[in-house]
Amino acid sequence: MSNHTAGHKTESKSSDGRYLELQSAVRFPIHLPVSVRSESGESVAETENISANGVLFQMDSEIPIGSTVDFTISLPAEVVGSDTNVQLDCRGRVVRNCEEDGHRGVGVVIDEYRFERR
Repeated sequence: MSNHTAGHKTESKSSDGRYLELQSAVRFPIHLPVSVRSESGESVAETENISANGVLFQMDSEIPIGSTVDFTISLPAEVVGSDTNVQLDCRGRVVRNCEEDGHRGVGVVIDEYRFERR
């Protein structure tokens, strides 16, 4: 399994502090379980949406913006068109925290990823 670095444009912030490239990428509303590890510890979350640049998690706790996170998303075989489930191991950076309708969202830009068949 080789590590890959996700291709990113130079990131620039809009006037409200959001990263423009993250906002312009097509988002896919995929709800999958995810295991998140940061300096704050380990937690379980669910993906809200995924794009080529990053992922938005629904979590119970906030992770500070700028924090490095490692996370693992389990992709069911039927979603990826495979005979077996695929594990997506990622490393990224938290770029936003938000709260909507009582749900906490943590936006992460993906810096590295690796697929692993299970």
